[in-house]
Amino acid sequence: MSLGSQAIQAKHLHDLHTNPIDGLVLKELVQAGLTWLRTNQETVNSLNVFPVPDGDTGTNMTLTMQSAWNEIANLGTRNIGEMSAAVAKGALMGARGNSGVILSQLWRGFSRGMQGAEVLDGPTLVKAFIEGRDTAYKGVVRPVEGTILTVSKDAAAGAEAALLETQNPIEILARVVIAADLSVQNTPNLLPVLKQAGVVDSGGKGLFFVLEGMMRYFNGEPLDVPLMSVQPMSAMNLDNALESVEEGQDYEVVVDFVPNDQFELKSFYARLEEMGTSIQVGEGEGMYRMHIHVPLEKRYEPIDYIMGLGTISKVAMENLLAQIDDIQKSKMDKLEFQPVEPGKIAVVVVSPGRGLSRIFASLGVAAIVEGGQTMNPSTQDFLNAFENLPTNKVIILPNNKNIIMAANQAKEVTVKNVAVVPSRTVPQGLTAMLSLNADGEVDEVAARMIHAIASVQTGEITIAVRTVEIDGVSVETGQIIAMLDGKLVLSAATIDDAVLGLLEKADAANCELITLFYGQDVNRAEAFRIADLARTKYSAQTIEVQDGGQPHYPFLIAVE
Repeated sequence: MSLGSQAIQAKHLHDLHTNPIDGLVLKELVQAGLTWLRTNQETVNSLNVFPVPDGDTGTNMTLTMQSAWNEIANLGTRNIGEMSAAVAKGALMGARGNSGVILSQLWRGFSRGMQGAEVLDGPTLVKAFIEGRDTAYKGVVRPVEGTILTVSKDAAAGAEAALLETQNPIEILARVVIAADLSVQNTPNLLPVLKQAGVVDSGGKGLFFVLEGMMRYFNGEPLDVPLMSVQPMSAMNLDNALESVEEGQDYEVVVDFVPNDQFELKSFYARLEEMGTSIQVGEGEGMYRMHIHVPLEKRYEPIDYIMGLGTISKVAMENLLAQIDDIQKSKMDKLEFQPVEPGKIAVVVVSPGRGLSRIFASLGVAAIVEGGQTMNPSTQDFLNAFENLPTNKVIILPNNKNIIMAANQAKEVTVKNVAVVPSRTVPQGLTAMLSLNADGEVDEVAARMIHAIASVQTGEITIAVRTVEIDGVSVETGQIIAMLDGKLVLSAATIDDAVLGLLEKADAANCELITLFYGQDVNRAEAFRIADLARTKYSAQTIEVQDGGQPHYPFLIAVE
């Protein structure tokens, strides 16, 4: 940094610390919190308790903050009450996943605390943190300690304690960041499953990064260099890389290498940032994996650079634009829904796969929101799905435990008569659809659906992305694992063993119907082969096979 740049930076920091904090400064703080959260997004994603590929807390919180920023990006008001209200509105509409919904509720309460204020002082800031905490807790039916809620509570307590010593809002924020950090570190002591998995709470960590990003802005510290240890290679979520492809990201490059003794992570990151975006670095047993998106003319730069840092063992390069074209072509295959008539019930469902969407369409749903385990739809996505339907009666089937809160939030911000049936899995959603009576009343039909979903057990077969022991089940990275109604029940060497083992855990011998929904990475012949194995053991049961098309999960299994 030049002397001139240093002087400008010093004056900027001086102004921040001496001038009133108004709406425009809050706008900068929101952007800083978003930027720092995005920088550390993969760190938050990697803090997944269960060894399944759904580490998306960081992504959900980042998208929620992005929506908040989008709402204020072109807003020029200096009134901090007005600016905070806009932030809350944007977060509300863009909230994704449970963590994103709670974050939006924190902003909602924060805005209430700012109501009527033109600039920020210490007491107003403390009031905002208290209102944020209270609003978030009220928004959760059964609050669980050791989560983002606890971190918000401890942050508010830190703000109250700081106010006893100072009324400077920046000094109070500094104390809040410290309190949030300590709270995050303590979450495993409050939530045993975190201690079992050896991680802190991901939502709480995400909130900490938002708050710390704001404090880093006041301190003039960089917001684009992650303060993180290298994540395990198994935690690198490269399957979703196409979700954020931007202009200039023509090629995806992945390099596996063993570094030399002079390898230094911070300078490695800095050099990669000069080449491209969407950077991820993973490590496992001395081997490193680098992922990056680069423009066409720079596609060989990362490889040449890493050759000087150690020994390359594997290189993979993909043309992202060509892949996106293929994805768009597949999306052109339109689903056909039955027309919705005025006065009839319209059902909106969340579906993670093309095959499952076709099944839902055949059962009479009115609209499908794409999403699932690694792609949680937002409040706005739900509103977009049903607001223009020619009926006032709507039922939502979220089909995922991490989507229920966003669905409920959509219910709260619409004038339509909406009921949310808390389906936690796709098989529950399919079972609920069998109870649909489009001519009935919303509450009555929803009640029948809720009763129906209790009759189905859901099995999920996937591949472990971390080594962990939970509920007495030991799992090694790369093993096949089985979940039954959200609980880890076994690990296995093969999908065959996992499917058969899960059916035994589900007491399938005393059930009537078993349905195997095979995923996008399982071919039809393999799915029917495994179904035949199940039939030899469960000859008295009806066993069906359906193309689900879901990612990450070779099989979803319904046992009824």
